[in-house]
Amino acid sequence: MTDTTTIAANLATIRARIAEACARANRPPASVTLVAVSKTNPQQAVLDALAAGQLVFGENRVQEADGKFPPLRAAHPALRLHIIGGLQTNKARDAVRVADVIETIDRPKLAAAIAEAMAKEARRPDCLVQVNTGAEPQKSGVARAEADAFIRAARDDHGLPVTGLMCIPPVEDDPRPHFAFLANLAARHGLAVVSMGMSADFEAAIAEGATLVRVGSAIFGARAPG
Repeated sequence: MTDTTTIAANLATIRARIAEACARANRPPASVTLVAVSKTNPQQAVLDALAAGQLVFGENRVQEADGKFPPLRAAHPALRLHIIGGLQTNKARDAVRVADVIETIDRPKLAAAIAEAMAKEARRPDCLVQVNTGAEPQKSGVARAEADAFIRAARDDHGLPVTGLMCIPPVEDDPRPHFAFLANLAARHGLAVVSMGMSADFEAAIAEGATLVRVGSAIFGARAPG
């Protein structure tokens, strides 16, 4: 973890790079939201980012998110928490309770569990469908060939508030074709939110239409595995 001053400086640098990427793509900077990926970092790192004006955060693990964020909401009512890691069905209710956005809806069983949890909690965080654009067996995400049907099922059959799509391209690939595919898929379904691009490739994602970029190490520094 880096110190308070460094986190603020890193955030300023990332925001400037987002603005520059938007200018190159003829997009307004407000069309892209920075999700600061705080996973594995302590609550103090989140506080430091909040002090620098960052309000949107991403966490992989529901249990970790639940330990950090609920105490911060009273002082920061505009805070938004995204769950960006693969989600087990037995964590669905916890995710619905703690998150404002769940980015990793990727299979019918999870969609059903999230819908049930929303009914029980009387809370409806936005949902993104995660697409495994590189057909990587170790990654979460619905297959490309199944994405259209699953998006429709998540919205129409399960009644989820699906607002967009998310992907994580293979590290060895040029990410831009993956980003272009996701943006086109979102447009085809009338979905306004496209979550794609991380520390190493968010500028390319912005060029292809990202509305959310998920940046962790470039803000908080190198982190422990997790």
